[in-house]
Amino acid sequence: MDSRITEPDPRCEEQVQQRHGSHYQRPGAEVQGDADGKPEVELEKERQRMQAYKKALISQSQQLMEERKQLQQERQDLEEEKNRLLQSGVARVALRKALQREEDWQRRAQALLQELEVKLVERQEAFCSILLTREHRLEMEKNLLLKVAKDPVGAELNLEEDLRDIFKNDRHCADLLNIDKHKNGNLMWLYLRYWQLQVTLQKHKRAEETLKGALPNSSRP
Repeated sequence: MDSRITEPDPRCEEQVQQRHGSHYQRPGAEVQGDADGKPEVELEKERQRMQAYKKALISQSQQLMEERKQLQQERQDLEEEKNRLLQSGVARVALRKALQREEDWQRRAQALLQELEVKLVERQEAFCSILLTREHRLEMEKNLLLKVAKDPVGAELNLEEDLRDIFKNDRHCADLLNIDKHKNGNLMWLYLRYWQLQVTLQKHKRAEETLKGALPNSSRP
């Protein structure tokens, strides 16, 4: 018996199409639309919303970079005076203690952001998982909000409001076969980069204020 696959008889296909009318679909024809069942209009709205968030965060990052450049010149002037005082022995202990406090603040801020990254990856995995319950995810979100609200660094960086934005709007999930948790999420990664810039900028601002307060008889306002 010949087992080769042959093309269907057009006459037979025409008879089937007449019988089923508009409901007939030729074998092998693909159904147009998104694999997840979402209408194209909804997907386009999601893409546009994410693009808007990207542009807003990029604009904020650029603004932070400009402010950082302005602070660098002021800090350079303060560093020169600080070095002069350190060389002469005036206020040496006070200056070193003040600068050490700012280094400690930056380390605490970096540690907090690293912990948030781990927790946000876990939260996004829970959002994308078909096995974990919604209640489990909401509990994770609640704990994250409580953590940044109680942490002085989190309050200074206004992380609570940013986290609420992530929980509400970051719905990006990788495909079902994905095993890399870091491929989930979109908005959360933009915020993590933005927070890193904020920490750098805040460190410069705090160091500037600390140096102004530590320098004796400073003529700066």
